[in-house]
Amino acid sequence: MKKVLIVGVAAWFAASISAFGASGADIWKANCAKCHGADGAGKTAMGKKLKMKDYSAEAVSEEAVAKAIKDGVKEGGKVVMKPIAGLSDDDVKAVAAHMKSLKK
Repeated sequence: MKKVLIVGVAAWFAASISAFGASGADIWKANCAKCHGADGAGKTAMGKKLKMKDYSAEAVSEEAVAKAIKDGVKEGGKVVMKPIAGLSDDDVKAVAAHMKSLKK
């Protein structure tokens, strides 16, 4: 029950951000920064544990971002990132643009 509530709140939050036309940076902060870090370096506790890529040093395509957001990410059969529900195609493009801005 607790997991259902958490997932429901996360989906509602993502949908509410989308409804108000949040920027890619806002979506990143709300959904991605916990693991990937505000700067995309992946140096957070969770990022280190999951061996996150450093997106401040590594380029990523919009297609790869869209796939990760919509489908989640699995490595070795293990889910390392759950899909983010409720984002429009424009939101996904905004996140991809924000990720490109993180590259040093």
